[in-house]
Order: sequence, then structure tokens, then C-alpha cells
Amino acid sequence: MLGAAQIRARVRRLARQIDEDYRDLDDPLSVIVVLKGACFFAVDLLRCLKIPTRLDFLQASSYKGVNSTGEVRLHKDISMPIAGARVLLVEDIVDTGVTARWLIRHLESHSPKDVKLCALLDKPSRRLTPVTLDYTGFTVADVFAIGYGLDFQESHRSLPSIYEAVVETQQQD
Repeated sequence: MLGAAQIRARVRRLARQIDEDYRDLDDPLSVIVVLKGACFFAVDLLRCLKIPTRLDFLQASSYKGVNSTGEVRLHKDISMPIAGARVLLVEDIVDTGVTARWLIRHLESHSPKDVKLCALLDKPSRRLTPVTLDYTGFTVADVFAIGYGLDFQESHRSLPSIYEAVVETQQQD
């Protein structure tokens, strides 16, 4: 679906765009990475950025298996203060938009100057909740993607490329 070289090139272009947009920052950009899926993307992105950054993580989920539950659960919150800060939320994929919108609102409750969203993959055909992506790596069709941080049941995250996976979904009775 997306090869390692293609991903690297796009990450470099995103970093240049972010560097340009935040070139006049007085304070470091607060980069908040959504665990676990965005780790690979975030590390590569951070290595390409030239602007000063601060780094923190949060973890939330709205999925059980391959299906969205529609309910977001926060498993790990940020630990650094972001009041008055410029914040970049880094996601692996924005699918329904439910988790991304919830996370943005959650971060906004900490009173940052602003929150921008950067996602490696955008799947707009599945959107249930409106959400603005400020930086997008790739727009993809409604497929189940694995690799480069994206998993299926905690496996396949370390693949260097992104692949379309064929998974069977079990219907709930």
C-alpha cells in the first residue's frame, strides 16, 4: 500500500511544512504523541524537525478488535503542562474522527494556545465526527492498514511499510 521510501519522503515533507509554520515560535512546540500506533511516525517526524520541541505521550482507545466502539477511553494522560503552549497532536490514523476529536477537546481543557492535528493516515470515508487535520501524510481508502506503527491485535507494528490487511470481523449476537 505504502512503501518505506514513500513514507520517509512524505514524513520529510510534513516536517518541512511544520518547521515553516512554526518557524517564529518563542517556545518549543509541544508534540503530543498518541500511543501506541503513532510512535514510529512521531519518532521519524521529530528527527526531521528543525524547530525546538517538547515531547509527551497519551494513550486512548475507541476500538475493540477492528471495530470502533464509539466510546473513548483515556489510558494514559500527558504529564507535562501545556497551558499557553502551541500543541501538535500526532496520530497514526484518523478514521471515524471520534478519538481525534475527543483528544483535541481533552488537550484544549489544559488551556494551550492552540492544538493542531497531524496524522500519518486519513480515512475520510469513515468519518462520523467532523475533525480538521492540519497535517496529513496520506489519504487512504476504507481498508485495514498494518505496519509502521499500525497493528492488528498488537502485531505487525514494526513492519517498515504499510500494508492492507484482510481481517475477518466477528459479528456480535
